[in-house]
Amino acid sequence: MSMREVVIAGYLRTAQSRARPKDPERDWFHALRADDLLCALLPELLERTGMRGADLDDFLVGCALGVAENWTFGGRTPIFQANLPETVPARFLDQQCGSGMAAIHMGYLEIASGYADTVLACGMEHMTRVPMGPTLFENGTISMNPALFTDDRYDHWDMNTTMVMGRTAEKLWKQSTFSRRDMDAFGVRSHQLAVKAREQGFFDGEILPLDAPQADGTTLRVDRDQAVRDNADLDGMAGLTPIFDKENGGITAGNASPLNSGAAAMLLMTRERAAELGIQPLGAIRSIGFAGVDPTVMGTAPVPAVRMALEKAGYAVDDMDYWEINEAFAIVVLHAMRQLGLPAGRINVKGGGLALGHAMGATGVRLVGTLARILEAEQGRFGCAASCIGGGQGVATIIERI
Repeated sequence: MSMREVVIAGYLRTAQSRARPKDPERDWFHALRADDLLCALLPELLERTGMRGADLDDFLVGCALGVAENWTFGGRTPIFQANLPETVPARFLDQQCGSGMAAIHMGYLEIASGYADTVLACGMEHMTRVPMGPTLFENGTISMNPALFTDDRYDHWDMNTTMVMGRTAEKLWKQSTFSRRDMDAFGVRSHQLAVKAREQGFFDGEILPLDAPQADGTTLRVDRDQAVRDNADLDGMAGLTPIFDKENGGITAGNASPLNSGAAAMLLMTRERAAELGIQPLGAIRSIGFAGVDPTVMGTAPVPAVRMALEKAGYAVDDMDYWEINEAFAIVVLHAMRQLGLPAGRINVKGGGLALGHAMGATGVRLVGTLARILEAEQGRFGCAASCIGGGQGVATIIERI
């Protein structure tokens, strides 16, 4: 069976608000659920691409914390909420920080292999309303097998490090030769590039403005990412206290991604279907990659995932014009740059997760969608998006502007 060409027919996201689990009213989206955010995107994306809901062959939604109000009944509740036809099947995917990109990968494989012509791949997360951390474990919303923490048969997994992403970043940093200043400087860069891109109107092409109720009874038009700091500088970053190792640590709130809330959606289809609808695709998916690594240094995982994606398609690092590597932590991107030999001027050129945010389930869709728009804006040909994943995994996607 020959593989069919799969194109990105449309991409849209919400802004990413700054999640505040302990002070929820400071989150611009605190009154809206994650599925509210996602379902605001769906009819707009379909309308912009001239699609009908009945034309969808599959609906895929990723979320890292798919519990409590993020539970989707196998992906079907967003179908109901958006009033899409009952004939549209759905699936929910959890690959933690890679969930949105996993949805893209599954949709790509379904279309490339001939089992679907059109797939809607989405991601969502609300880290104020369904926060990551001990609360979900303490109230029984999430229950891991305690033997993983207490049985010496599992000591090699070091679950106390594995389960805390900041500790995995500390370990990776301490294994490297990068300085605290290197990480802080990368954080400043992310904010400065995000501010520049916002002021130039770049993100207007991918963010759907939403009216969000606020605690004081007003309604706020949310059309920009809340966590971007206009005045980020190295002195300010240097003054931040390490979070996970206060004595000898380097991971701070400035070189780690914030908590965020947001949603993103991407329409995938065959190139032939796009031509029938008169759609000029944002790009074509050329390869995918995925990998598993030591979970206590999960930030290393983009490297083998990228290498797989390159190898499967017969590309080299130098073939890629632009890169979007998720800034879960500055050290993750710095590690990938060194291991893969990536040029700094081609990576996350509109800012990244340190500034824009990391609404975990939505991030993979945002990475690929933003990359496609960068290739279009900069007239690049090939680009690669990649992300590390809690638990020791990595994902990568290579696209081509057409």
